[in-house]
Amino acid sequence: MRIWSIYSMYRYFSQTGASVVLFLFTCLAPASILFLILQKPWKGRPLSNTQVVPSIINGAITALYLVLWGKGLKSCGPVRAILAEYSGAVLGVLSAVLYGRRGHMWKKSVTLFRLFHKCCKLNRNLPWEDRDDSETKTEPVVGLKHMLVPISAGILSALRRVIARRVSIKVNQLKRRLHALTIASATCFMFPIAMWDMIIGSPSSSSGKLPFSAWAFLSTIFFGNIIIFYADSIAEERLHMVFSSPRHLMAAGACIIIMEFVYKMDFSLTGFVICCLILGFGIYEATSLEHNRKDSNQKSDLSSGEFDDQTKMSSLPT
Repeated sequence: MRIWSIYSMYRYFSQTGASVVLFLFTCLAPASILFLILQKPWKGRPLSNTQVVPSIINGAITALYLVLWGKGLKSCGPVRAILAEYSGAVLGVLSAVLYGRRGHMWKKSVTLFRLFHKCCKLNRNLPWEDRDDSETKTEPVVGLKHMLVPISAGILSALRRVIARRVSIKVNQLKRRLHALTIASATCFMFPIAMWDMIIGSPSSSSGKLPFSAWAFLSTIFFGNIIIFYADSIAEERLHMVFSSPRHLMAAGACIIIMEFVYKMDFSLTGFVICCLILGFGIYEATSLEHNRKDSNQKSDLSSGEFDDQTKMSSLPT
């Protein structure tokens, strides 16, 4: 559903040239109101400052993530924006796992994402086999500078997910209340940016105007903000399928292929499969490093506990 809303959003941007910030703010504001009505964070057990303050900070990160991701979607297209978001999430996992380790591990991760960028170029240059020459469209070249925008958005997305998990401690009702507070905070942080963009305008937008498209707005509000949150929560709790996992990438890749056929985009199946394989390998390696770190920490805790038990036993009289 979210990928469907992404494609409708991209078609809206490409056809109207509307402002990304204004569109996202217009969709985020009613979504935040609906979240507040559904979750009612002011009711129930009072939230502590250690939960409210990180949620507000997470709202600022979410607002910046949405702006960067929308800019990346408009400039790079839906396929590159979605895959770059996954690669940014992998970078976020690697930054947490490899913190304080040797520098050659960072070189491996940088090499991995350079290969990913080359595969994105391959995905752009290989056309469909059944496409006529008269239907071929010339697209602007997407360089590394353009790809850094959605990759940065993916890093921020990983950061906001980590903050949300640590604050809510995986309590369902508390997580939903804090998410409503985070979306409301993101709307407040995005409001001055949207007003500035509407008054000053940007070269890529149509002088602050926002053409109306019912499907683009409704799909982004419901599928891209509300339903996706509950779907991700169910997938994480019951299926143990988080965003930065190979299974999640596989499901998203199947949906992307369907949407590319439906919207008749300039798409290469071979290049896309190569991109997904390389990115899936990166996700698998990053998650395996994280699991190894957790296992080593657990083993060290067990060994220290056994040593403490031995010292206690040796101190007993014989």
